[in-house]
Amino acid sequence: MVNLIQHTATLEELVQEINRFEAIVSEWDESQRCVVVGLKRAIEALHKAALTRLIKSLKQESMSALRHAVTDELVYAVLLYHELVKPPKPPLIERIQTALAEVRPGLQSHHGDVEIVAIKPPDTVEVRLIGTCSSCPASTLTLSQGIEQAIKNHCPEITKVIAVNNSPTVNQSNANLTSPFAPTKATYWVKVATVEQITESSVLAVQIADKSLILHRQGENITCYYNACIHLGYPLDAGKVENAILTCPSHGFQYKLETGECVTAPDVSLQSYQVRIKGDNVFVQMQQ
Repeated sequence: MVNLIQHTATLEELVQEINRFEAIVSEWDESQRCVVVGLKRAIEALHKAALTRLIKSLKQESMSALRHAVTDELVYAVLLYHELVKPPKPPLIERIQTALAEVRPGLQSHHGDVEIVAIKPPDTVEVRLIGTCSSCPASTLTLSQGIEQAIKNHCPEITKVIAVNNSPTVNQSNANLTSPFAPTKATYWVKVATVEQITESSVLAVQIADKSLILHRQGENITCYYNACIHLGYPLDAGKVENAILTCPSHGFQYKLETGECVTAPDVSLQSYQVRIKGDNVFVQMQQ
C-alpha cells in the first residue's frame, strides 16, 4: 500500500487498490461495514474541507498554478470526486446532435427533418430543414420554438440558430394543385364513433389504421382533423378546449375547431377529413 501512494502511482493503480479493499469490506457483516463506511465518510469530509481551503488560497495567490494543478489527472479525479470542479462538457457537436434528436421525432411525424450545416464559433449554428419542414409556412415557428430552443437548452453558449434552406421556394398558392391527368385516389367511408361519444367540451381521439384522428362537435356540426400539431407534430387529443379553440398541450399552439385554422400561425391549418352522419353514427372519409 505504501508503494501505491508514492508520487509515481497512477490513477488506475490507486483505483484498483481502492476497489480491492471495497470488495473485501463488502463481505463483512453489516455492523463491521457500518464502521468502515463511517470512517470513510469522516476522512472524505476532512479531505474535502482541506481541499476547499487549499483551492481558495490558490485562487487568491495564483490562478495559473491552480489551473496547472487541475491538468493532472490524479488531482482532477480527486477534486471531481469531492464535487470541487465541474465535470467536462461533451463536445459542442455532440450536444447539438442530442438537442436535434429531441425534436426529430416530431419533425419526422410531419415527413420533415433537420440537419447540421455548420458550427460557427463562438455562438452560431446553421441548420437545414428537410422535407415538408423546409417549405411549411410554420417553419419559422418550428425553428424558433422547437429546434432553436432545444439547442440553446443543451448549448448555452449558442445564441444564434440560423436556417439555411437550399430547397426551391414553394408557391403556397399552387402547393395543393394536382395534374388533371393524375390518377384519382380511391376513397371510402369508415364509422369512427357515435354522436353521443363526441362532446363540445373536448376532442375525441380515434385510431383508423395507422392514422390518429380527433373529432369535435359544435351543436349539430362535427369536424375531424389529423391528430398532430402543425408545429412539431405532437398529439392534440390531450389539449384543452375552450370556446371551440383547442390548445396544443406541448407548446400552446391554438386551433379553431370549426375550421382547423391555426390561431398561432394563421397561414396553416390542421389536416381535415370529411365527415358524414347517418342516424347516430359518424363516418369519416379516408383515402386508400
